Amino acid sequence: MAGHSKWNNIKNRKGAQDAKRGKLFQKLSREIYMAAKQSGGDPDTNPALRLAMDKAKANNMPNDNVDRAIKKATTSSEGENYDEVIYEGFGPQGVAILTEALTDNRNRTMTNVRIAYNKNGGNIGESGTVNYLFDRKGYIVLEREKNNLDEDEMLMLVLEVGGEDLESSEEVFEIYTDPSELAKVRDKLLQEGLVIYTAELTLIPKTFVNLSKKDYEVLTTIVDALEDDEDVSEVFHNGQLDE
Repeated sequence: MAGHSKWNNIKNRKGAQDAKRGKLFQKLSREIYMAAKQSGGDPDTNPALRLAMDKAKANNMPNDNVDRAIKKATTSSEGENYDEVIYEGFGPQGVAILTEALTDNRNRTMTNVRIAYNKNGGNIGESGTVNYLFDRKGYIVLEREKNNLDEDEMLMLVLEVGGEDLESSEEVFEIYTDPSELAKVRDKLLQEGLVIYTAELTLIPKTFVNLSKKDYEVLTTIVDALEDDEDVSEVFHNGQLDE
């Protein structure tokens, strides 16, 4: 992961989503609902729910919203059913784009995703065309101002608790783990008294495509259109601005 920072994408995404926070909370509620529906409403025994709740907290989602989503999932005998689906496609210069969605209507979501590509200069692909270009990883962010450790101390701690890699910037420490080790590493860091900004499963590109400013703006337009869909949970890509 050397040289890659997901943090910049998070900052940019949060800035854009601040203006449409209601839609963001709706997406987070859906993820919490699904996690609780599948494996119960106790985050201590449901790692997926714990991660969804951590993600909601990182995005300043009110606790009442979280509680309502869990209650809805655990008290309703039927409730809503969502399918987890993945859409793969391409942006400028062959940039790989992978979209994860939770939907109760596959046809509607597929149509919206196709429109997002077609209207903004991209192309939707077949299943398997870009998935292999990404690795699934556990991802933990700690803000440096809230954690009194220097880079060397943090690296030693990360290796000690089972993390795989550490990226440092002026603002944050970014820790990468094996997906199956994410919850364990997160809990060990908390036991050490550290403050975690977010802990989640993510996809990391194996390689990157350098883009001109013009092409990067096209990619951003495609990603924004995809993220604007209420069924879309996450959008990943392997494009980066050639500076």
